Amino acid sequence: MKKLCSCKGEFISHAAEMELNMINAIIVAGGQTIKGLEEAGNKALYSINGRAMIEYVIDAVRMADDVQKVIVVGPKNSLDKHLKGKIDALIDSDGSVMENVMAGISYLGDDNYILICTCDIPLITVEAVNDFITKAKVLGADLCYPIVEKELNDKKYSGMERTYVKIKEGQFTGGNIFYVNPKTVKENYSFAEKLIVYRKKPIKMARLLSFNFMIKFLMGKVTIDMVEKKFSEITGISGRAVISLYPEIGQDVDKSCDVYAATGYLNSRE
Repeated sequence: MKKLCSCKGEFISHAAEMELNMINAIIVAGGQTIKGLEEAGNKALYSINGRAMIEYVIDAVRMADDVQKVIVVGPKNSLDKHLKGKIDALIDSDGSVMENVMAGISYLGDDNYILICTCDIPLITVEAVNDFITKAKVLGADLCYPIVEKELNDKKYSGMERTYVKIKEGQFTGGNIFYVNPKTVKENYSFAEKLIVYRKKPIKMARLLSFNFMIKFLMGKVTIDMVEKKFSEITGISGRAVISLYPEIGQDVDKSCDVYAATGYLNSRE
């Protein structure tokens, strides 16, 4: 009898541990449009191969091993009929990216880590998401952000234009997914908002970390470790870069040419 109780206790303990390891996901789907296809409206609903672009993201995130809840934040009146039954909740918000992120955090709470994704990465795969989450958990930082080497990106997705940053380790582009401790987002809202605004403007991003840091960056003397340490020094947040071997994690669809390229790549998978 004691053995049975012990096993039951171990099972409950394991279940609780599994629950603690689970994370929630926010997919941001504001009213942004695709450059050159503005008349199509919200890019989240732009049809690629007969499916709304956001559906590819939802599928990859929902199938990820450690993701518990998946919510979408965006204008409910346009998204609701397309996403009903495919997500755990749709939070009505049509603000900036950061305002939408905060709306998602307010709904989910700040007890568990959160995965934040944009709606415009239709090439994303569950393997890419799982790899990123696994590596981020090992690092144990407040904020983890994926980066992909230019050589790898060009080899697999040469038709997709990306912004690259040159550092000592090579040339890298950033992803469109974040692993974060939601408490730190609340505490550093204004800085986080600037990071979002400048995410495709490397020089302005470097300037946020200080003028001297920007000069070192322009001279090519910055390393990944230096960026992480400077970021932590300024914000008090432990931030780590995750080198991803899955370039689809950063292939966002911003322009009409991106749509045509993404469509071709998705067709090649079938």
